[in-house]
Amino acid sequence: MFESLQDRLGSILSNLTGRGALSDKDVSAALREVRRALIEADVALEVVRDFTEKVREKAVGADLVKSVKPGQMVVKIVHDELVEMLGSEGEVIDLNAPAPVVIMMAGLQGSGKTTTTGKIAKRLTERQGKKVLMASLDTRRPAAQEQLRQIGEQTGVATLPVIDGQGPVEIAKRAVQAGKLGGHDVVILDTAGRTHIDEPLMVEMADIAKATNPHETLLVADSLTGQDAVNLAKSFDERISITGIVLTRMDGDGRGGAALSMRAVTGKPIKLIGTGEKMEALEEFHPKRIADRILGMGDIVSLVEKAAETIDAEKAAAMAKKMQEGKFDLNDLADQLQQMAKMGGMGGIMGMMPGMGKMKDQMASAGLDDSIFKRQLAIISSMTPKERAHPELLKHSRKKRIAAGSGTDAAEINRLLKMHRQMADMMKSMKGKKGGGMMGKMMGGLAGKMGLPGGMGGMGGMPDLSKMSPKELEALQKQAEAAGLGGGSMPKLPGLGGPGLPGLGGGLPGLPKKK
Repeated sequence: MFESLQDRLGSILSNLTGRGALSDKDVSAALREVRRALIEADVALEVVRDFTEKVREKAVGADLVKSVKPGQMVVKIVHDELVEMLGSEGEVIDLNAPAPVVIMMAGLQGSGKTTTTGKIAKRLTERQGKKVLMASLDTRRPAAQEQLRQIGEQTGVATLPVIDGQGPVEIAKRAVQAGKLGGHDVVILDTAGRTHIDEPLMVEMADIAKATNPHETLLVADSLTGQDAVNLAKSFDERISITGIVLTRMDGDGRGGAALSMRAVTGKPIKLIGTGEKMEALEEFHPKRIADRILGMGDIVSLVEKAAETIDAEKAAAMAKKMQEGKFDLNDLADQLQQMAKMGGMGGIMGMMPGMGKMKDQMASAGLDDSIFKRQLAIISSMTPKERAHPELLKHSRKKRIAAGSGTDAAEINRLLKMHRQMADMMKSMKGKKGGGMMGKMMGGLAGKMGLPGGMGGMGGMPDLSKMSPKELEALQKQAEAAGLGGGSMPKLPGLGGPGLPGLGGGLPGLPKKK
C-alpha cells in the first residue's frame, strides 16, 4: 500500500542522515520534497500542511543529542509526527457494554462491508471466545443476505434467519432480540450500502441506529478510493456518529492517502485493516508499526506475531529437533516455503523486515518473488517420497521427469537443489546448537539483550510471546531499531548470495499454540 511513499520518503531522509550538519535551507528543501511526496500519496492537503509545519517547528528548534546526527534527529521527528497523524495509540473494538454488544457496520456498496463483518465475527469468536450473531439488513442488493449466511457457514458463526418482507429496522430489532434470547455476546448488523451517499441511505442508517443503540458504529471504507474515503467518513460521522473506521484492501497498490488522512481529518480511530481476501486477513491498526513500515524501519513485532499465529507449534518442535541433529531434506524445505506463504509470502515478510525496502530492485532483478516459491513447491511435489528424502538420487533422467511434471526446466531444479544443499550444510554446521537461520540469530540476540526467557527452534532465543505484555513487545521493536536493524543491513537471501529466509519458520516453541 505505501510502497511509493516509502520509496520517496526513504530517499529524501537518507540524504539528510548522511550529512554531519544541517542548515535551515537543507531542512526546508527536504520538507518541500516530503510535502510533495505526501500530496502525491493522496493525503489531504490540510493534513499535509499541518504535518510539515509541525516537523519544521520541531526540526528547527530541536535540542540535538551529542550521539545523534542532525539528520537522524529529523528522521525521528518525521517518524513521531507520522505516528501522531495516524493516531498515536492503536484502538480496538470496544466490547465493554452489557451483552449483547451491538456493532453496526456502515459504508458504501462495494467497500467490503459483508466480508469484513464475517472477518470481525470470526476474529471475536476465535481470539476472544465470544458468541457472535450476524444479521444482514441489506434487503436491496440481490443475494446479500444469502452471502452473509454462506460466510457464517464458512466461519462457523451464527446468522439471523431471513424472513421475507421485513425491512432493515425490523430485522435489526429482531437481531438484537435474538441475541438476548440466544445468549450471544455480540450482535453485528451488516447494513445496506449505496453506490454513493444519498439522503435515503442516511435516513435508513439513522433509523437503525436509533432502534438498536449500537455500542460501536464502524465505517468500512475502501482504502483505494483515496480522498473520497475521507469525505465519506466525514459525511457518515455527521449523521450517525461513527466510533471507528475499518480500511479494506490495504494490500492493494493504492497510494495510502486515506489511511494517513482519516484520523487527522475525522478524529476517529482506524481500528482494523483488511489485508487480503481470506477470512483471516484482518489486522489491528497500530500507528507506530505503520509509521515504521512507511519509513523503512520494518515491523519486527508484527512479523513475530504473524509467525505465532501461523506456525504450528508441534511441527515447529519437530523441525527444531531435526535442525539440532543437522538434518534437512526437501520435505523440510517444502514446509519452510509453505510457512512463508502463510505469513504473507515474500512481499509480506519483506515489508516487515528492517532495511529491506532498499533491496526491492535487487530482488526484482534476481527474479525473487512469490512465483519462484510456487514453482519450487511444484518441483518438490513432482518428486517421489524417496527422492524428497534423498535428493542425491536426482540424476539427469529423474530431473527430466520432474521438470515435465512441474512445468519447469532442469536449470530451475538445479537451482533448487543448490539452495537446499546450502541450507542443509548450514544445518549441519549448527548441529547441536540452538536455533537456525538468519531470523534465529537476530531474534535470539535481541531476546538476550532484553533479558527475556528464550526457547529453541528456528527463532532460537525467541521470547515466549504468550507471556509478554504489549509494552514488552514494543520494547522488542525498539531493541531492533537500537541494534541498527533499520539502517539497511541486509541478511542473505536465497538467490542473492546464500541461504537465509527459508529457515524462518524452522520452529517457534515457546509461542502460544494454535487453537
